[in-house]
Amino acid sequence: MLEVFHEINKSLFVFDQSNGLLYIIDQSDGLLLSRQIVARGLLDVLREFSENENDFISVMETVARMSEDGEPTVRAELMEQVPNIAMFLHESRPNFPAAFSRYLVPIVVRYLTDPNNQVRKTSQAALLVLLEQGLISKADMETKVCPVLLDLTEPASDDDYKIEAVAILCKVVTMLSKDTVEHLLLPRFCDLCSDGRLFQVRKVCAANFGEFCSIVGQEATEKLLMPKFFELCSDSLWGIRKACAECFMMVSNSTSPEVRRSKLSPLFINLISDQSRWVRQAAFQSLGRFISTFANPSSTGLHFRDDGTLPDIPSNCSLNSLNCNEISNCHTERSIPHTPPNQDGRATPSPEHVSTAESEDLHNFEDDHTSVLGEPHDNFTLTVRSDSSTATKSPSITKGTEQTDENFNSFHYWRSPLPDISGELEMLNCQTSVEVLDCLQPHIADPDVQVQVQVLSAALKAAQLDSPTDNSPPDLQLDVQPESDSGSLSPECKSEELQSEIEGNVIPQPLLDQYLSMTDPARAQTVDTEIAKHCAFSLPGVALTLGRQNWHCLKDTYETLASDVQWKVRRTLAFSIHELAVILGDQLTAADLVPIFNGFLKDLDEVRIGVLKHLYDFLKLLHADKRREYLYQLQEFMVTDNSRNWRFRYELAEQLILIIELYNHRDVYDYLRHIALTLCSDKVSEVRWISYKLVVEILQKLYASRADDLGLDFINELTVRFCHCPKWVGRQAFAFICQAVVEEDCMPMEQFSQHLLPSLLSLSTDPVANVRVLVAKALRQSVMEKGNVDPGCAYSNKLEETVMALQSDKDRDVRFFASMEPSKGLMDTAPFI
Repeated sequence: MLEVFHEINKSLFVFDQSNGLLYIIDQSDGLLLSRQIVARGLLDVLREFSENENDFISVMETVARMSEDGEPTVRAELMEQVPNIAMFLHESRPNFPAAFSRYLVPIVVRYLTDPNNQVRKTSQAALLVLLEQGLISKADMETKVCPVLLDLTEPASDDDYKIEAVAILCKVVTMLSKDTVEHLLLPRFCDLCSDGRLFQVRKVCAANFGEFCSIVGQEATEKLLMPKFFELCSDSLWGIRKACAECFMMVSNSTSPEVRRSKLSPLFINLISDQSRWVRQAAFQSLGRFISTFANPSSTGLHFRDDGTLPDIPSNCSLNSLNCNEISNCHTERSIPHTPPNQDGRATPSPEHVSTAESEDLHNFEDDHTSVLGEPHDNFTLTVRSDSSTATKSPSITKGTEQTDENFNSFHYWRSPLPDISGELEMLNCQTSVEVLDCLQPHIADPDVQVQVQVLSAALKAAQLDSPTDNSPPDLQLDVQPESDSGSLSPECKSEELQSEIEGNVIPQPLLDQYLSMTDPARAQTVDTEIAKHCAFSLPGVALTLGRQNWHCLKDTYETLASDVQWKVRRTLAFSIHELAVILGDQLTAADLVPIFNGFLKDLDEVRIGVLKHLYDFLKLLHADKRREYLYQLQEFMVTDNSRNWRFRYELAEQLILIIELYNHRDVYDYLRHIALTLCSDKVSEVRWISYKLVVEILQKLYASRADDLGLDFINELTVRFCHCPKWVGRQAFAFICQAVVEEDCMPMEQFSQHLLPSLLSLSTDPVANVRVLVAKALRQSVMEKGNVDPGCAYSNKLEETVMALQSDKDRDVRFFASMEPSKGLMDTAPFI
């Protein structure tokens, strides 16, 4: 503790109470430690002398002189105290703005150009804190801070100063008004984006480009910033292009839909096809978020609430009732060859999958079976063509020759990934393949046979392409779309019919193609091992953008992600499945999400916790009959991979409290009651106490539904289990339950007085003081205050006698809670639990 006595001849007398030393501090003082101590204790000095105006001015002037100290450590120590001093002055002095602007702001600004690096870093941190707290006025920012930053970012400025100033400039911009940024800082920022000498400056500008766009708005972004953004996206350094990919969503949000579609989409495709793996990785991570910026409530039919959440879809809402723009059926041809997972859990293609074009044709079947909503998926049709022309050939085979099949028809069915049977196929020649196909034709209705027909037909086609002079019959050819190259914008060979279908799409087709390819195992090898996780993370946003009428575009991708070998991918989907259910509505949820939801229920605990945390949110979207099926599965949440994972059971209890309202009283009594009582006996205290609240909610549900007989049976069970429990924690829990029943008005008071009050009064003589504490609290603060016990009740007199007895209890805490006036509020008894 420092105490200032007085100031004489520009010297400050300071008494340090910690060591009893008296310091005389001035600029010429050679005691460095003494000057550091004074700088560190300035806040205490101001607290002692801020009430007197003369003393306050004297201390502030001394602070100004100390800021000119020649020792960097003293200046740095002083600057560390400036935010604390400013906050104290803001809270204690009415004339804070004038004093702060006069004495402290000049110090902060001057230290931004200090020759010592530590002092500059400290002043930059202090400036950001002052801005976050709103302590610097707009006038000071415009007249004192911004001019210094602009001077430091001049082309002729020192490199180190310039790099630091650009960084602080980009951080400051988020705390300034639009007018200040647009008029003072935006022109300089545009110049810095084109700095050809310091790549560090361009990298900082690229990393903070999105913040500038979001502040200055659409007009300035499209007029001034977009040309600079194109330059940065094509910069020679991959780190700058990577920074542009990371901020792409914020830039897109600041542009018009026309600019977003016509200019930003091709630019993003360039980034996603960049020669640098790190740029491609950042672009794929931002792809889903960029697609979400195309969302339009008028086309999706979904609007966000003020709190940012999506509204629940009414049960009677149908797809036809939405005011949605019809878009194409999104025939997206992509192939994901089935490969066995490695030991690390990632599926990698075998050499047979990537070595030759023939093996690609063998496995490249369309995996995105897009069917019209409501059409059964088992309507399989094998397309047999008698013409000798091939519909669409792989670029690697045709060498640029492309032909269009006007009779193109995709397969409207769903199948599991094809197994790798290349070894067996090598043993078959073309003649054998034809014979086998002829034998399988009568059994084409069988799904397994269908898969075999596809594989054999593809093998036959590969043999034909390998040997042009082969005499194989030309009438067995399947429409097989080639897999797009991982670095290309989209498949090079698309029919004119398909191109016309996607004109009215809500997002550019190349973006959707690239997003759907994120589940390709080859992407994990060439881009990012966690690319599937990023795809899963952004899938709800993409689904919202496309709208529920285009869910068929994402359905196969979602199913692929839901069966991914990496549990982190499945966990990501589990945490967001309730949001996706809101987007899709009850019909699509029941058809497509419920099976995946059921699979998550049987998954690892790391995946199940995602489902459990939003169990109520998902179940409330289902129809009553479908929702009731999960009553039988709730018990499965009691079993975990690790019994020490008590937070899993805690989350279950919290969700059951919410789920109670979704079921009738009979189902609650038959199913949820058993789970609640089991949780009440948990080994972990936190789980038990949240379960007691669950018990109270169940009791309230029973009496609210006028099921008094079930309520009485439940009360009798609680009395036997808790009130007569041999362990004191059980008896304490009974007192807690009784108090909560009264507080929540769970049952009529006459019922409480008849069935629960006698047992509660019997615990007033419990040998354990912690039990009597909760009994005293329940009787005094709840029953007597809010219960309104009928004076004619047989236990009314005994209630008063019991409270009086507790007021004279031998335990001090019991006496306190029994004597405390209810008007003082309910005190926490957690220490006694």
